[in-house]
Amino acid sequence: MDRAVRPKDTERAEPPRLWTASEANSRIADLAELLPRLKGWVVRLGEVHEELKRLSEFWGTDVDAPDHADHDLKERLDSEWKNLTRRLEEVVTALRNEGIELKDLDSGLVDFYGIVEDELVFLCWQRGEPRVGYFHPISGSSRDRRPLPENAAPARARGSA
Repeated sequence: MDRAVRPKDTERAEPPRLWTASEANSRIADLAELLPRLKGWVVRLGEVHEELKRLSEFWGTDVDAPDHADHDLKERLDSEWKNLTRRLEEVVTALRNEGIELKDLDSGLVDFYGIVEDELVFLCWQRGEPRVGYFHPISGSSRDRRPLPENAAPARARGSA
């Protein structure tokens, strides 16, 4: 899965919070624990999707009849699909509301809104890295990552806690 995990209505006028590298680093342990859980949910969603597809291809709309042999299975799978989708959207929305963008779940790529040299940027972290050590322009991607300047002033940005 080489795509960003995004909730509905992702457009935002300005970030809810800007992070310093130090503040972002304080979230790394939580994110390192959260990412595998999210990945597990996404994997399970794929399995549920495949099973629902199989039922639909085999039985068509007959499986929706209350007296159908696989009706209960389909209802359980539909319920699991909705529950997993809701949980994923809630977590990703909560992260976005904090100014944290989950860019790629497979690689564990996460961006934090921040300021470097008076420019709004994404501070980058990827699972396996010991700390947030890179940034890229908001309009760029992880391919544009550059090391954070050593002498970057850790000034608190607007909206930071």
